[in-house]
Amino acid sequence: MKLGIVGLPNVGKSTLFSALTNYNADVGNYPFCTIEPNIGVVEVPDSRIEELDKIVHTKKKVPAIIEFVDIAGLVKGASKGEGLGNQFLSNIREVDAIVHVVRCFDDPNVVHVDGSVDPIRDVEVIETELALADLEIIERSKSKLEKKAKAKDKEAMKIYESLLKVEKVISQEEDKSILTEEDLKNIKNYNFLSLKPVIYAANLSEDDIANPEGSEYYLKLKEYVEKKGAKIIAICPKIELELRDLSPEEKEEFLKELGIKESGLKQLIRESYDLLGLETFFTVGEKEIHAWTIKKGSTAVEAAGKIHSDMAKGFIAAEVISYEDFIKVGGYAKAKELGLIRLEGKDYIVKDGDILVIRFNV
Repeated sequence: MKLGIVGLPNVGKSTLFSALTNYNADVGNYPFCTIEPNIGVVEVPDSRIEELDKIVHTKKKVPAIIEFVDIAGLVKGASKGEGLGNQFLSNIREVDAIVHVVRCFDDPNVVHVDGSVDPIRDVEVIETELALADLEIIERSKSKLEKKAKAKDKEAMKIYESLLKVEKVISQEEDKSILTEEDLKNIKNYNFLSLKPVIYAANLSEDDIANPEGSEYYLKLKEYVEKKGAKIIAICPKIELELRDLSPEEKEEFLKELGIKESGLKQLIRESYDLLGLETFFTVGEKEIHAWTIKKGSTAVEAAGKIHSDMAKGFIAAEVISYEDFIKVGGYAKAKELGLIRLEGKDYIVKDGDILVIRFNV
C-alpha cells in the first residue's frame, strides 16, 4: 500500500519524505527539485511490539510497514501539462492515498511558487488540477461507453451510469455519499485522483509547531479540512529531519525542550495507516515477533496468505488470542490454561492486535 506525498512545488514534501524514510532526497529552494518519484518504506510505530517482547524475549522484532512516494510538485495547469503535470499526475494515480503537504509558514528565504503563502488557495490549486484531470478521463470514456451501452452491452451500461455519478461528485454537484459499493467497484480501474483518501500535513515553522493553534494559517487550513471530514496533522519537517538521527532518549529530550508532546511524524504514519484502512495482527515467538499488515475486514485465511502463500493453500485453522488477553495473562502457557486461545476457521474476521498461530497442511 502506497501513500503519495503531494503538494505545490517547494512546500517541504522532500524534506518530509527524507524525515520519514531516512532517505536523503534532493531538497532545494526552487520548484521541481524532484522530478522522478522517490519511494521509501516506513515502519509503523507500535508500542505493542515492545510490550510483547517483555514477555517472550524474542531474538527479532519486525514492525508493520507502509510505503511513501515523494511526488514532484504540481502547479496550476498541471492537468494540461504545465510543469510536467501529466507525468506527475500519473505518479499520483498509482498510489492508494494522498498526504497533501501544505505550507503554513512565512519565510522570505523560501520561494513560494505563487509569490505568497495562502494555504486555502494552495490546496484548491491542487484539488482543482486533480479534478480537471479526472473529468478529462471521464469525458473521453463516456463517448466510448455510450456506444457500447447503445449496443446493449450490460457491463458498459453499468460503468457508464457509475461514471455519470462520479462526474457529479468530482464537479461538486453531488456529495460522495451518492456512490454505492457497486459504483466504486465499476470505476475501480480508473484510479480517480479526486476519490483517493487524503490526509493533510500542515507544514509549520519551528516557532509555531509547539502551539499550532497560534498560527492563523493553520487555523484556516484546519477549518477547511475538517469541513471536508478529513484529518490534519501539524508537522515541522525541518525538526523531524533533525530528530531522525537522534537516539530515542535524545529525541524525547529534544521534543521536551521544544514543548512538543509527540513527533508529528509518528502521528502522520499512524493516521496514514488508518487512512489506508489497514490493521495489524501479530505472530509471536522466541525467534521473532512480526507485525503483519492486512486490510480491515480480512479473513484468517487471507492473513495466513500474508505470512506465506502455502499457509493459505493448506489452511486448517487459526489459533487466536487478543493482544490484550496475551499481555494480561503473561503469555501462551497461561492463556491456554485459562482457555483464552480460540480455534477459528478460514472465514474468521481478524481483529487489530490479534495474535495468530496458523495450522496448515504442507
